[in-house]
Amino acid sequence: MNKITILNALPRVFAGRTDISSDTWQREVVLERGHVYLIEAASGTGKSSLCSYLIGYRDDYEGQIFFDDRDIRQLHQADWTQLRQRSLSYMFQELRLFPELTAWENVQVKNQLTSHKSSAEIESWFERLGIADRRTTKLAHMSFGQQQRVAFMRALCQPFDFILADEPVSHLDKENSAIMGAMLLDEAHRQGAGIIVTSIGHHMDLPYEKTFRL
Repeated sequence: MNKITILNALPRVFAGRTDISSDTWQREVVLERGHVYLIEAASGTGKSSLCSYLIGYRDDYEGQIFFDDRDIRQLHQADWTQLRQRSLSYMFQELRLFPELTAWENVQVKNQLTSHKSSAEIESWFERLGIADRRTTKLAHMSFGQQQRVAFMRALCQPFDFILADEPVSHLDKENSAIMGAMLLDEAHRQGAGIIVTSIGHHMDLPYEKTFRL
């Protein structure tokens, strides 16, 4: 997949409103592979909705969204499964990790499906992100900031054309945010992938080529 086009899209819950001022809703937005984008939003402007549309979890919107030249409303579940395995990686705002598993096991849940990274590479990520000593700790006993780093590593354990990170550093300090940003850029460059980051305030410091405001 080389581009995502959002064409005159609007959450149905906003239909009929005349006060919408947005760079994204009811506009044509093109996101291209190999580029870095920031989507800034205030609470209640539809950020979570947009993310859900792009990964195929919801379709309650007006307008159209295209992956390359294909309207995503035409995609079947098997298509979405393939896309999420090979083209789209997503770091959830709410993380969606398994609290009963360790940090290492949470990352390996995906990597065992994709065989995308070696154990040595993942170990180096834990070291780089400062949580190597927490590898065998269950998620339920880790802080939210530590869990964010685990979710981030899990998101990198697959091939992708685009990676969507929904408020990935909301609970991280500047140093850890910078480390994650560097790792994300490295992996995206390696795959020639596009990066889409969302934020309602504190965001990952990346060389964004364009910022859209919801």
